[in-house]
Amino acid sequence: MVLEHIFPEDWLEQKGRYAFILGVVYSIIGVLLASILFPGDPALAAVAFTSLLLLPELYKIFSIEERQESMERKVSLPALWRDDIEIVRIYVFMFLGILLVYAVGSMLLPAMQTNTLFREQLEIRFGQGFSGNAILVGGLFFDLLSNNFLVLIACFVIALLTGDGAIFLITWNASVWGAIFGITAKLAASFAGQNPLFLFGMIMVVVFPHMILEAISYFLAAIAGSVISKDVILEQFASEKFFEVFGFNLYLLLFGLIFLVLGALVETFVLQNVAVYQEIIRMSLQAAA
Repeated sequence: MVLEHIFPEDWLEQKGRYAFILGVVYSIIGVLLASILFPGDPALAAVAFTSLLLLPELYKIFSIEERQESMERKVSLPALWRDDIEIVRIYVFMFLGILLVYAVGSMLLPAMQTNTLFREQLEIRFGQGFSGNAILVGGLFFDLLSNNFLVLIACFVIALLTGDGAIFLITWNASVWGAIFGITAKLAASFAGQNPLFLFGMIMVVVFPHMILEAISYFLAAIAGSVISKDVILEQFASEKFFEVFGFNLYLLLFGLIFLVLGALVETFVLQNVAVYQEIIRMSLQAAA
């Protein structure tokens, strides 16, 4: 792929904040390609194109991570955690870049075009489809946790089987959250006669804590699966170092579960207690009725 050779190999690792730009650019390209090649139903194709564009960059990141681990004589939890936290930061910025593109697109594009481009994402709003919880109404703690737990396990298993394939689910969740938060702000603004960008900002202030906790849990699961998948190939099976790296990444998955529980707790509190959020949801639902 040509785009992966534009940047130096360690570009993302050294300057993780630029992953945000990468997420924005690649998701725009993905949506444009899907709308041209699959005009009838571009939603999933756009996510697939974006994921394919991101894969070479993620492959380079994990290659650097594997080389660093192979050069370490003794694997230590602090060193491994220090390496992985940088990858989490890159995932976070990529995720936010993708989310922003879908949110802005759902707010600014005409309704017919939005319903076509983001059809699959917007169906999640009414409880259809597979995603981390971006449904803005209803849901108690265990409902939220069980739904998001399935996504976390899927991220881990796909990454374990394919290496970097969990980026599709991560991109999918970013597109779902972005499209739903954007359309909610747009509908509520049309009902109340306010600026959709202002309401979107209010939504993000409220949902950001639980959203980022859930997203980090998926990132940790994806990293754990990817590193274990590649560790099977790189390290001598059943060697001391193999078990050290394998064990650490199982701990990483456990941390992902902890973040998931915290995210569900915070989301339950928000849905039940934050009045301004409930009012925005109410206005959006009335505008859609």
